[in-house]
Amino acid sequence: MANAPDYLNPAVPRGLKRVVLPVVDATDENLAGYGRLVDDPASVAVEITRWPAQGSRPVDEDSGDEGGTTEGTFRCDWRGDVLYGRNEAVGGHYILAYAGEPADAREDHDRAPSRMLLWHANYHPDGGQLFFPLDARPFVVPLARPGDDVTPEDFVAFRFDGKRGLYIHANVWHEGVFAVAGTQRFFDKQGAVHARVSVDFPREFGCLLEVPLA
Repeated sequence: MANAPDYLNPAVPRGLKRVVLPVVDATDENLAGYGRLVDDPASVAVEITRWPAQGSRPVDEDSGDEGGTTEGTFRCDWRGDVLYGRNEAVGGHYILAYAGEPADAREDHDRAPSRMLLWHANYHPDGGQLFFPLDARPFVVPLARPGDDVTPEDFVAFRFDGKRGLYIHANVWHEGVFAVAGTQRFFDKQGAVHARVSVDFPREFGCLLEVPLA
């Protein structure tokens, strides 16, 4: 993408095709390559990626990974047909997903969604990211393995029961965490640099990612 996306006004076109993601219960086995389940957030050391060399000379081994981490609360909030996310760790505020056709989305009801439609995903090349539920309720996280040639079909929606958290490796495609209804809070810890590489599904692939919740 040439420009950063407008997270609060994605202007998703009407009538896009939908790529339905497989939904699987998260286990240590099927999260291999994406990350791992977490029982105790205090036990997790977030990986920080060493700053890349600009030429033939390497970055000194005792430098380039000292930017540290930042942490805060990641909040998901369904307002009618729109799922908002707010990440206090990096000052982010986003529209994460829709419950139906984005152009027809309304925020004046409290019906639980039966699906989520995702328009965007990103990864962090500077480090990993931890999400741990502060409200012990189910949630969903769509993930794809590293690679800038990612396609919508590469994503899998992992379902969590809310008792354990998720640690995501650097370079793994994701888009925060997704409450399946109402409001939900997570402890978030990630690299302080917060570099972000994006994919915009409507503009790059003419589609939305659909995650069934029923």
